[in-house]
Amino acid sequence: MPSIMKTVGVVAALAAVACAMPAQPKLTSRQNHIYSLAKRQNAAAAALGLADVDILQFALTLEWLETTFYQQGFAMFSDDQFKALGLNDIQLADLKSIGSSEESHVGLLQSAIAQAGVQPVMPCQYNFGFTDAAGMVATASILESVGISAYLGAAPLVSDTSILSTAASILTIEARHQSFVRIALGVAASPSPFDTPLGPKAVFSLAAPFITSCPGGSNLILTAFPTLTMTSPAPVAGVMALAEGTMLSFQSDAASAATFCGFTNSAAPGGTAFSPFSAATGCALPPNLAGTVYVTLTSAAPDSGVLTDDITLAGPMVMNLS
Repeated sequence: MPSIMKTVGVVAALAAVACAMPAQPKLTSRQNHIYSLAKRQNAAAAALGLADVDILQFALTLEWLETTFYQQGFAMFSDDQFKALGLNDIQLADLKSIGSSEESHVGLLQSAIAQAGVQPVMPCQYNFGFTDAAGMVATASILESVGISAYLGAAPLVSDTSILSTAASILTIEARHQSFVRIALGVAASPSPFDTPLGPKAVFSLAAPFITSCPGGSNLILTAFPTLTMTSPAPVAGVMALAEGTMLSFQSDAASAATFCGFTNSAAPGGTAFSPFSAATGCALPPNLAGTVYVTLTSAAPDSGVLTDDITLAGPMVMNLS
């Protein structure tokens, strides 16, 4: 398997085709919105001092986590327990193949990092809190969603186009994983027309609760935000059906300083919808959100809808909305 994909020939061919095609229409307002989301991610990573190899190490950290998650889950639960969820033999084989894909992603990223002259990070020790096969599959849906958001958010941060191509080839597979897992859960495979990018620190904050320790030299330069948990309505494994305006209560060590909840979702203008928050009453669920929603506590609510690390106090946590 090649470590870095060559894209020069493809780009040249696409350029030739583009020259022969009639002029295309300008970007729609929605396309410009997605583009602006990607550009804002770039400033966040620059502020964190992340180079291309750091982003590869970050991706490898996530792939190690996913690989170990599937290895431990399939070792703990029998095939019968997964079939009891309604999976047939073909679907069970597909679910297990996701774990194999994650192992391949680890190998590809290790090779790319080593060729850059850097020692790849090693796997950490994890605690996934497994209780049953159903819970594992529900957690798999969350991990795959986070993986998609991580690669999507990291894409505009990469300066080397060959590395970008490698990351894109992994992103498309992660998206297929998420769709399959959602189908296995009996919910819509694609609840939203767009996926949601997340910055590196937000993604690491989602991964950090699963990590108990890491070997020397394998700690990232990132630090996690304080954790955020929802206390009401009681969180469930899988998809939640919540009406617009539902009051949500959260617990965090940073709650006393927070004045808003941020709901990051591709449907939110600017990327994040904000709702006033107090530790006593919580905050109301904004309208028009569906699919994977990342919730944070913040100190401000910019009219632009742009969530930045400097106003993030806790989170994110993941909500899957119908």
